[in-house]
Amino acid sequence: MIENFEFKTKYGVSDLVEIIRLLRTPEGCPWDREQTHESIKKNFIEETYEVVEAINKDNPVMLREELGDVLMQILLHAQMESEAGSFTFDDVVDELAQKLIVRHPHVFGKEHCETAEEVLNTWDRVKTETKQLKSATQAMQTIPKELPALMRAEKIQKKAAKVGFDWEDASGALEKVHSECDELAAEIRRGNESAAFEELGDLLFSCVNVSRFIKADSEQALTFANEKFIKRFSIVEQLAAARSIDMKTASLEELDILWEEAKKLTK
Repeated sequence: MIENFEFKTKYGVSDLVEIIRLLRTPEGCPWDREQTHESIKKNFIEETYEVVEAINKDNPVMLREELGDVLMQILLHAQMESEAGSFTFDDVVDELAQKLIVRHPHVFGKEHCETAEEVLNTWDRVKTETKQLKSATQAMQTIPKELPALMRAEKIQKKAAKVGFDWEDASGALEKVHSECDELAAEIRRGNESAAFEELGDLLFSCVNVSRFIKADSEQALTFANEKFIKRFSIVEQLAAARSIDMKTASLEELDILWEEAKKLTK
């Protein structure tokens, strides 16, 4: 038990930093004390997705709580490094503040930006300069491999587009999708699983290219498709049950009829 802890009606950031520090002490929490960067990295991802869930639900009460959970993850990681003598939470704050000032020369300097697009171009330029990136390839290599693959593909393509390596419009990107689809079909016919695996990746990458041109987020598009499939499949199950159809033994033709009905009901 922590002795002499000061209970308050309202706590601030400095209080939170101290609470996290105390949780990691021998007198604190056994679970918190045992954690490492590696052991809680998945927690960080999960908490971040819960923030996204709160945003999607437009729930400010939930958002407040989930943002706190993300902040706890940040403080835990910072505390681990503080214990190792590497850096503190104050160092994290300082580095972020410095970065924001440097990357907003139109706010804290003499540059001028009228539109959000100009701001993003300025941000990318300053980032390239400060990180000393000398090529588009180097810029691509800074994109974390840990990102969801569709999101990473879009970021890679945008880097290539900035140096002119891009289709003129969506039609070129769409033709590439058809081409990749044909190549995938050919490898499937040959029974070449490793080649089909590679062609499938090329097809997905090409689909992301199309999404950029139609100004659609590929991750969100796939998420929407996932939810649509679940909704329609639920209707298929209900129709099958109402008609005493066993889906496990039903023919593909029977199931396709149910699917088409479900599609009409969800349009």
